[in-house]
Amino acid sequence: MFSALGKAFAQAFDPAFRRVLLVSLAGAVGIFLLLWALAWFGLAWTGEALSGWIAAREPGSFWVRAFEWIFGAAGLIAVLVASFFLFPSVMATVISLFLEDIATAVEDRYYPDLAPPRNPSIREAILTSAAFTGVTLALNLLALPLYLLLLFVPPLNLFVFYMLNGYLLGREYFEIVAARRAGVQGVKRLRRAYRGRLFVAGVIIAFFLTLPLINLVMPIIATAFMLHVFEVLRRRERAPA
Repeated sequence: MFSALGKAFAQAFDPAFRRVLLVSLAGAVGIFLLLWALAWFGLAWTGEALSGWIAAREPGSFWVRAFEWIFGAAGLIAVLVASFFLFPSVMATVISLFLEDIATAVEDRYYPDLAPPRNPSIREAILTSAAFTGVTLALNLLALPLYLLLLFVPPLNLFVFYMLNGYLLGREYFEIVAARRAGVQGVKRLRRAYRGRLFVAGVIIAFFLTLPLINLVMPIIATAFMLHVFEVLRRRERAPA
């Protein structure tokens, strides 16, 4: 597994990887600017409504100002924490649209003997990407109150984050990569047979996604890493390409 990770990092400066990274960064930043704008207006509207409700019952300006300050600080922290935890999912979603470019670059370098893979349609790529995003975002949003509750207990909040996203990222990256060369049943069989190995691979991906700067390129590295993992497992099982 560490050999697969080393190969993925060794190819980090591949021209195809750089192009995907730049396009994906631009897409992720655009998405977050939109989300931050929506969050800003949502918090401002909610804050004004609650401030008006408090002012109607407590005319003293001190309580209104205190509430506005606390609500604003709590809202800012919540948005920043949510952005930190959700960034990997958004970045991975954008990058998944360019999966074929990354996979082709990896296979050309390390597996030139492989036959051409199944070429998914644009519709299939978008649906797969949307499903990946929906599941990852939904579960992370459900876990967000727990992240916030454990904000000041670093070992526990990181444990929850790594366990949840280790499972999600290991499963989703594997399925996205494996779908190019294995049928639905083949993907399920390999995933079930090696669920522990894929979980560890997902935890490794989740760990690197929490490291500043590395997390920017990690979704691309993760795709290449999981492709190497898939090839090892497929060849071990002698599954058809």
